[in-house]
Amino acid sequence: MEARLKEFKDYMSKIEYLGNATGLLYWDMRVGIPKKGIPYRAEMIGYLSGEQYKLETSSEMKEFIDFFTAREDLDVVTKAMVDKARRNYERSKCIPENRFKAYVIATSHAEAAWEEAKEKSDYSIFLPHLEELVNFNKEFLEYWGYEKNKYDTLLDFYEPGITVEKLDAVFGELREELVKLLEGIKKSEVKIDSSFFNKRFTVEEQEEFSKFILEKMEFDFEAGRLDVSVHPFTINFGNKDVRITTHYYENDFKSALFSSIHEGGHALYEQDIADELEGTGLGTGTSMGIHESQSRFYENILGRSKEFWRYFFPEAIKRFPQFEKVSFEEFYRAINEVCPSLIRTEADELTYGLHVIVRYEIEKALINGEIEVKDLPEIWNKKYVEYLGVEPKNDSEGVLQDMHWSGGSFGYFPSYALGNLYGAQFLNTMHRDIPDLYKQIEEGNLSNIHQWLKEKIHLHGSVYTPAELIVKVTGEELNPKYFVDYLKNKYSEIYKL
Repeated sequence: MEARLKEFKDYMSKIEYLGNATGLLYWDMRVGIPKKGIPYRAEMIGYLSGEQYKLETSSEMKEFIDFFTAREDLDVVTKAMVDKARRNYERSKCIPENRFKAYVIATSHAEAAWEEAKEKSDYSIFLPHLEELVNFNKEFLEYWGYEKNKYDTLLDFYEPGITVEKLDAVFGELREELVKLLEGIKKSEVKIDSSFFNKRFTVEEQEEFSKFILEKMEFDFEAGRLDVSVHPFTINFGNKDVRITTHYYENDFKSALFSSIHEGGHALYEQDIADELEGTGLGTGTSMGIHESQSRFYENILGRSKEFWRYFFPEAIKRFPQFEKVSFEEFYRAINEVCPSLIRTEADELTYGLHVIVRYEIEKALINGEIEVKDLPEIWNKKYVEYLGVEPKNDSEGVLQDMHWSGGSFGYFPSYALGNLYGAQFLNTMHRDIPDLYKQIEEGNLSNIHQWLKEKIHLHGSVYTPAELIVKVTGEELNPKYFVDYLKNKYSEIYKL
């Protein structure tokens, strides 16, 4: 048993090496590659992904899976390792190798096309690439199979166990509550001025302040780094090399700062994963929903709290004379201003969920063949008018604003909203375990929060499914009530509702 397990881990390590090498090439392509190098880089990534595919679907892998599945004496880590390997094997084995490789190459070209299209605000540049990726996913769904809804299979990749039926119920309830709160805020007599965030802030000043806050969050710069990309993201190559990116705007103080805090939440999750999970396939977050719970916990629940800025606002005044005449209350209200907007990544905490619901409804309809890729700009704009009361003036601030579709990430977006729900539920439990939680935050002590998240969530990587983890940490299944209550309490105080 021990000898066979060592062989299995050695084999899984080879898969990790290939995956991390591919990831490093991807990171470089998003951060620093010369434009003319993209086609060859796409071929390189396609080749390495093909080699990884071969290992994941080999007869040797099948032998490992069969051997361990037959055993009843597996510990929790080995069982999770085998379960994950089997899921990957069954998914990958369905897809012909040449089609899988072609898909990986297509995504690399699509990401480059998306960057150009976004820069020029021209959807026609991205359109043929997006059509190709949607068609690939429809083709793959015929291999993978599905039960009630085609989109369920894609959702399961990012959030195991979640379905359209469950999401429709959760998002229906959430949308109703968000709209009610939004209507109350629109009628409020409290008016918030956030124009001081749109003065000039140099990239260097913003970067220094972002790094200062990341260090207080306990992001380990010896095991990670902060860079610039068109769209902020986090990528890791094991727990000792976790990289985040942001994007700076000199006339917008909030954008890069909160993106950095958000990505820092993702990064802490990856940096904290137990060393023992290296080479098991479990050394990463358990789902995108749980991952987003960490990023959005730091960005919003912590990073937009009054207590957080009681500590960091004096530091901001020292660094930015633009805030010298701004009171603490003005600053706090301004970072929590509710104002329906066009850009998801810069949306306020309340209306953010509506941005996600727009994307969820579009993806669901696309995958089920109810709408066509060529019609997306028009459909997108109509939904924004209906749900948020705002209309994009161009493709860049509309249908082209997110990079996810260019990477083939269909089924990913609901994770952002689920992350909010998980995060609020974790907060409720954290309060019981750390009674003076907000006092510690006011003093700039974020260490105990980090340690709580590390011990309860991060260390375990993907040993537990999201459904298992939420019960293990909070004692109950996912419950939207905590997030709704959190929003009501917060915004009732800010807007005097």
